[in-house]
Amino acid sequence: MNNPLYPAQITDALRTVRYPGSGKDIVTLGMVEDDLRIDGRHISFSLIFDKATDPFARSVAKAAEAALRTLVDPDIEADIRITSRTLAPAPKAPALPGVKNIVAVSSGKGGVGKSTVAANLAVSLAAEGYSVGLLDADIFGPSMPKMFGVEDEQLYMHEVDGKNLILPLEKYGVKLLSIGFLIEKDSAAVWRGTMASNALKQLIEQADWGELDYFVIDMPPGTGDIHLTLVQTLGITGAIVVTTPQEVALADARKGIAMFRDPKINVPVLGIVSNMAWFTPEPHPDERYYIFGSDEAVRATAARFDVPVLAELPLVAAVGRHADEGTPIALTGTVAAQGYVHLARMVADAVGRRNAELPPTEAVRMKK
Repeated sequence: MNNPLYPAQITDALRTVRYPGSGKDIVTLGMVEDDLRIDGRHISFSLIFDKATDPFARSVAKAAEAALRTLVDPDIEADIRITSRTLAPAPKAPALPGVKNIVAVSSGKGGVGKSTVAANLAVSLAAEGYSVGLLDADIFGPSMPKMFGVEDEQLYMHEVDGKNLILPLEKYGVKLLSIGFLIEKDSAAVWRGTMASNALKQLIEQADWGELDYFVIDMPPGTGDIHLTLVQTLGITGAIVVTTPQEVALADARKGIAMFRDPKINVPVLGIVSNMAWFTPEPHPDERYYIFGSDEAVRATAARFDVPVLAELPLVAAVGRHADEGTPIALTGTVAAQGYVHLARMVADAVGRRNAELPPTEAVRMKK
């Protein structure tokens, strides 16, 4: 079985190809379009030139193909399209046709427990009988391999309808792919925006996700390139914004809601999750200590944007312990797990209402 090809390998090889007379490589010059597709040993992408009549177009394309076969794989079949900056890109086919609902789990800032919420939401939805996929799109802080206990697993490809597709890992009833599988466990993901976006799109479009009721995306914190990549690639059914009761977290959460509601993005916000809403000592489950502030601020923010508070989840030591052990707490049936069961049911209800009241979300098409 051939090892899968990744966008980083392709980009590194293309950096060795220089445009005649410039002294610079075609990646640095921005000549490699953001449309790389990998299907087994067959790859396709566009080279963009300033003029449609560029005299070096064909020679540069041949040099790029030679670099790929020499530095990446001699069996590569390269479909290199030559275009110019005056030509508009062709419309893209819709991704994930077998997925009914795509739910983005987002946060305005890091450290509010977004990934923990995403992991336990996916596991809880699966326990409710839904078919679920989970994409870890947190490029610079992928944590799902650790939370699911699959850090050392290897990705493989298999053939579906004549195409070689990445086979998602499956654990706890959830199909899982993560950017973390593409880098060494203890290495930093030092990727430029285009490289990270291409890797993410490969995990979406070149994977065998199959038929799913829910496709949960653990998004990076904040608002940035990866968020734009996702909304341009997928028609996201709805977004969940995770926050803590702290005002500094709520201020960023409001920015996240505003991003999804921007007319150019137009992704419905299903609701807010108040995480670490209070601290509960495990031996005393009836005690509550509001160490990050009262829940009134979260409710006020929800009221301001006319969205529901989907769940208020306590800060319990066992939640972090189970995440570190690779066994999400939603699996345990404990009191702490019930909060995530409640969240899963609230999300399912919110998605149902959204689908009854609004048309399907379309992927964003932004003009260059």
